[in-house]
Amino acid sequence: MLAQLAALANPHRLRIVAALHEGGRRYVSQLAREIGISRPLLHLHLAKLEEAGLVASRLELSADGKALNYFEASDFALTLTPAAIAIAAASLTPKSET
Repeated sequence: MLAQLAALANPHRLRIVAALHEGGRRYVSQLAREIGISRPLLHLHLAKLEEAGLVASRLELSADGKALNYFEASDFALTLTPAAIAIAAASLTPKSET
C-alpha cells in the first residue's frame, strides 16, 4: 500500500493512470504526447507505477518491425481505513533513537 500511495502522490502519475484507464493501453510515444511530457520523464514515472503494481507493460512488434512498449492500467483498489494504515505503519522501519 505504501508503494502505491507514494506512486500516486505525483500529479504526472495520476494523469498517466487516468489516461490509461480512460483510453486503454498506449505505447510510450503516444502516451507522452497525450500527457505532454518527454518520453524519458514518462519512462521514469511508468517505472515507478509499474513497480507499485499500478500499470503493466508489454513489448510488441509492429507490422513494420518496430518494437513498441505498450502500457495499460492494472486492476487495483486501495481501501484506506484506520486499520489498513495501522498495518502499513507497522511495516515501517523504526526510527533510530538519537
